[in-house]
Amino acid sequence: MPIFSYLAIPKEGAKETLCSELSGLDYCQILPADNQDIVVLVTDTPDETTEKSLQETIKELHSLQSLSMAFGYDEKNDKGEPDHET
Repeated sequence: MPIFSYLAIPKEGAKETLCSELSGLDYCQILPADNQDIVVLVTDTPDETTEKSLQETIKELHSLQSLSMAFGYDEKNDKGEPDHET
């Protein structure tokens, strides 16, 4: 279960559009800043493949100027394999 957080910077005048577009995507939660044109985006996807696909979708949004990863976490055991709960 990969969890990532990003700082999303909208193009000039496109903050509301960016918030709307990001909110419409699965696995996304947004926290827009009150006093700046910046949006904190948190993604929580079921697997790495879904996360990579979501990242590509986000990068193609026309209202997005830049996207910077702030934090990433993916549960793995000491062999680099995903942990599975039983």
